[in-house]
Amino acid sequence: MRGTRNSGLLALGGIALATLLAVVGHVEVNENLDPWTLTVSDYAVSDRGGVIDVAMLVLAAATAVLLPALWRVHRPPATGPGRAAEAFLAAWIGGLLLAAVVPTNEPGLPMDTAAYVHRYASVVAFLALPVAGWLLARRLPEAAGRRVRALATASVVLAAAMVWSAYPGDRLLLGLVERLLILTEVAVLVVVAVTLLRRVTPARAA
Repeated sequence: MRGTRNSGLLALGGIALATLLAVVGHVEVNENLDPWTLTVSDYAVSDRGGVIDVAMLVLAAATAVLLPALWRVHRPPATGPGRAAEAFLAAWIGGLLLAAVVPTNEPGLPMDTAAYVHRYASVVAFLALPVAGWLLARRLPEAAGRRVRALATASVVLAAAMVWSAYPGDRLLLGLVERLLILTEVAVLVVVAVTLLRRVTPARAA
């Protein structure tokens, strides 16, 4: 289906653009910021409305492009894992959009209401995507499904490491762990988009 392949191509283009913008955002901000301990959100709030915020919006849009394509190709049942996968993808999109629009606090300042909204929107996004990937893996070809499950598992492990670092770990390598988590979760989207681009017939039923 041409529409499905186009969706995969658009999603990959959006992911590539978001990645480029995020890299540019890290290069352009205050050089005194430490990427090992500070999160991407800390960088974004230092350049409010800058390219990192745009990168988050672009990544959300790239994911949204995948939703109708997945629906057309896999036709999930009215209930169960099929619908749940799309729901978790929608939660990832919503969390990403909210985190982009509502900033966290400046590094070192006490958290205000907006910062808490940003934090929990990010938590929802980070947790929703690996769950969506695990559910989608059932509807992908075998090799792609294995890759998505491996990436989803790695995302959960990294999310747990991030929680440890943020609290008992005194932010030890928090920025590094978060960036590895983001890369792993974006890789889930890349595998799904590439599968759609290749127009591979879905393999197994749930």
